[in-house]
Amino acid sequence: MAAGAPTVLATSIGFDSRGRGPTDWSPGPVFDLAFELAGSPARPRICHLATATGDDPARVAGFYGAFAGRDVDVSHLSLFPMPTVPDLRAHLLAQDVVWVGGGSVANLLAVWRVHGLDELFREVWEAGVVLGGVSAGSLCWHAGGTTDSFGPELRPVTDGLALLPSSNSVHHDSEPRRRPLYRQLVADGTLPPGHATEDGVGLVYRGTELVEAVADRPGKAAYRVDRGPDGTAVETRVEPRRLR
Repeated sequence: MAAGAPTVLATSIGFDSRGRGPTDWSPGPVFDLAFELAGSPARPRICHLATATGDDPARVAGFYGAFAGRDVDVSHLSLFPMPTVPDLRAHLLAQDVVWVGGGSVANLLAVWRVHGLDELFREVWEAGVVLGGVSAGSLCWHAGGTTDSFGPELRPVTDGLALLPSSNSVHHDSEPRRRPLYRQLVADGTLPPGHATEDGVGLVYRGTELVEAVADRPGKAAYRVDRGPDGTAVETRVEPRRLR
C-alpha cells in the first residue's frame, strides 16, 4: 500500500535513546505515524539515508538496531563511496517510508544532485512513498531554511528540493539563533513563508498543504511564519496533536 497522496513528514523528532550509547536508539511514535501515513502495511518497508553525516556507519547500524526484533523491513541507501543498491529508482519506489537523518543539509543536497536523487525523489513522492526525516531530513524537502552546514554561525540554505515550496526551520526552541534568523529571513524575502518546529514536533504535509502538526512530548509547538505588510515576520503558533 502507498500513501493516498504525496506525503512528507518533516520533523525535529529523533529516535528515543535506550541509554547505552549515542546510537543505541529506539523508534518513537513518529515512526508509527509514518507507517500509518503509508497505509499501515503489515510489514512496512523503510529505507534510511544518512547522507547528511557522510553515511556514518555507526548511524546506519543504529538505524538497523532500533528496529531489531520488530516486524519492519529495514534497508539503507548510502552513497559513499558508491551507492549501496544497484538501482536507486527501483529501491526507493519499493519502500513505504524513506527516512532521512540529520547533519549537513547543504552537503546532502549536493551529493543527492550528483546522483540524480533531486529528480528521483519527486517521482518517489508522487508515487506515494512517505518522505520523512529529522533536521536536515526535514529541511531538504522544502525550498529552504536555516542551517549550520557552513559553520557554527547559522546561515540560510535556499536550494532545497522544493517538493514543498514553503520554507522550514528546525530546533526552533533548542538553538537560540534559529528563531530570530528564520524570522529575519522570511521578513526580508530571503526565504518564502513556512513553518518551524520545536524539538519533538513534526509536520504532516499532503501534497504541498500542511494538514497537521504532531508532537511526541508535551508543551511543544509548531509555528507558521509569514511576511507581514510592514516588512516584519508574523509568527502564529500551531498546536500539535500528541502522538501516543
